Amino acid sequence: MAIVISNRRTAEGIYVMHAEGRFEARPGQFFMVRGWGGYPLLSRPLSVYDQDETGVKFLYKAAGEGTALLSRLRPGDDVALLGPLGNGFPLAQAQGRVALVGGGIGIAPLYYAARHLERADLYLGFSEEAYEEREFRALGHPVEINLGGIVLDTVDFDAYDTVWVCGPEPMLRAAQIKSGLSSGRADVYLSLENRMACGVGACLVCSVGSPGGRRKACVDGPVFRAGEVVLA
Repeated sequence: MAIVISNRRTAEGIYVMHAEGRFEARPGQFFMVRGWGGYPLLSRPLSVYDQDETGVKFLYKAAGEGTALLSRLRPGDDVALLGPLGNGFPLAQAQGRVALVGGGIGIAPLYYAARHLERADLYLGFSEEAYEEREFRALGHPVEINLGGIVLDTVDFDAYDTVWVCGPEPMLRAAQIKSGLSSGRADVYLSLENRMACGVGACLVCSVGSPGGRRKACVDGPVFRAGEVVLA
């Protein structure tokens, strides 16, 4: 059990929760989070937005019952955290020119990832309202904001050696297609936003197709090479 330090609203329906504790999360990992009793039954998977000596932060959207309950937590409230879980971004393989591409709430894991990179170009796409822009720009990396368009259209995969993408499934599928049509120079990784029940590989709720059979996003991912998963 952790204690909520803060839970600020950063845009319409978008929040940043800071929970107290000492954790050893790697960029791209996630926690199963719950701030209620028996119902809803399942915790919610939230990517690590940031982490320091005081605790861990989550950038999330209040989109359903569970996340709506999280948004109502106040400083001093209890929040249950299971994690860090999953396989994150391969920092050691982020060589040469690096691009981080996020769509909507998919920008969440990219902030902590960017903090671990000496140099990266950030492409952040939003349907209507940008959020956390000041925080991302404060990292010192070049940041391009796309409002109402298709953020992937502004990224030339052939200009990069490494590309990390996180966003809704149609965006990830578009990244796969774009990677396939490019020269192949960029090593492209996708961070999936699959629904999860347990977070530890005991169920198949988060399973995703792959050329070698089904994979579990919670333990095999959520970060995969673009060619390792089959998206609709």
